[in-house]
Amino acid sequence: MAECGECGPGYKTPLDAMKGPREKIIYLPCIYRNTGINKPDYLATVDVDPESPCYSQVIHRLPMPNVNDELHHSGWNTCSSSFGDVSKKRNRLILPSLISSRIYVVDVGTDMRAPRLYKAIEPVEVYWKCNLANPHTTHCLGNGEIMISSLGEPSGNGKGGFILLDGKTFEVKGNWEKGNKIPALGYDFWYQPRHNVLLSTEWGVPKYIADGFNPADLTKGRYGRYINVWDWTTHAFIQAIDLGEDSIPLEIRFLHNPDAAEGYVGCALSSAIHRFYKTDKGTWAAEKVIQVPNKKVEGWLLPEMPGLITDILISLDDRFLYFSNWIHGDLRQYDISNTRKPKLVGQVFLGGSIIRGGPVTVLEDPELQCQPEPFVIKGKMVAGGPQMIQLSLDGTRLYVTTSLYSGWDKQFYPDLIREGSVMLQIDVDTKKGGLTVNKDFLVDFGKEPHGPVLAHEVRYPGGDCSSDIWV
Repeated sequence: MAECGECGPGYKTPLDAMKGPREKIIYLPCIYRNTGINKPDYLATVDVDPESPCYSQVIHRLPMPNVNDELHHSGWNTCSSSFGDVSKKRNRLILPSLISSRIYVVDVGTDMRAPRLYKAIEPVEVYWKCNLANPHTTHCLGNGEIMISSLGEPSGNGKGGFILLDGKTFEVKGNWEKGNKIPALGYDFWYQPRHNVLLSTEWGVPKYIADGFNPADLTKGRYGRYINVWDWTTHAFIQAIDLGEDSIPLEIRFLHNPDAAEGYVGCALSSAIHRFYKTDKGTWAAEKVIQVPNKKVEGWLLPEMPGLITDILISLDDRFLYFSNWIHGDLRQYDISNTRKPKLVGQVFLGGSIIRGGPVTVLEDPELQCQPEPFVIKGKMVAGGPQMIQLSLDGTRLYVTTSLYSGWDKQFYPDLIREGSVMLQIDVDTKKGGLTVNKDFLVDFGKEPHGPVLAHEVRYPGGDCSSDIWV
């Protein structure tokens, strides 16, 4: 099998990717907004090679030239969607800023272990050329372009459009979407040309989510409820699938097999996983396949506490679904060999809001007999809950970070602001299912040079199961 890069970026198939080399370094955006530390966000490079003397340490930090950007998610200039094109090389990491609307392009090709800033796209370019703001998810397209979803428009209202960048010059080309019909909200997206479709999700109106969660905003249309369906060829918005008021559908993933016309979306507030699929009529539909029950509590923001599903992943062989309950504090693994009936096969608690001895008392819990113990690793009690997750190519290791978004971190987990987030590694049983914490691995972002910081999404230099799309 050809090594990654010999035949263009990425791998020919998802199963080929599973045979790729073990990850040795990880890139994570680190955020100082809302922490009281007036420093720029930065891209951290972490050594995750067990043979390295720097194992589980931050080995490089690339500060951005501005403060209060709120780096969040990242993506590549090219990926497996361009496999076979030897003229393309995965050497630029795209870092959109959720609050400032800047888009940074980082050179990771010159020195993989010490990335450098290649270009900064100022917000005014995005505003004027696209009338969009608050960029979120980046995916590389097979034609060489780069596409970034948006949460809103320059005035702070919601607008679910897409920004196109030139894959060579990184100039803003304009909007991907065509026509006058645009969803009121945006967030994540995934595309699959074999089924002529792009699906996007919805978080909330940027000006209302910027500094925290206000329950008074519920039932006012300020939070998302739809999977939005787009025609891949015409770029037209053609259908909305309603998942329920204020369900807040966030991360969306097709199965990796490009022939598959189905996948999953995680709904944060309703704490449900829905399976989406193509119908016999050629339209798209969704059915709820997992429901994490709310817990009746005292000492929290609301009388009922949702799990708050904030990230989901599918293993490259389409066998397992993983997701995090950021508020309840658990990470889950489901067998999805029957995609309509996921089966829980692994679960581990990594903090959360219902730990024993904390401010919250659980009055009624359909799942647990007692409140879980605080999660301690290498002497540190972990603040926050499991949030962003990334799976090794071979499916045997999960990396987990604990920060969701600075405004919500500050509200739900004040200790996270004071102590910084962490990155953990979970060993995965891929035969029978099961999750076990690697007690030798901890990256403590509370000990950073300029003070505690909030680390977010995980990326490997060679791509992963949430960055790469096979077409």
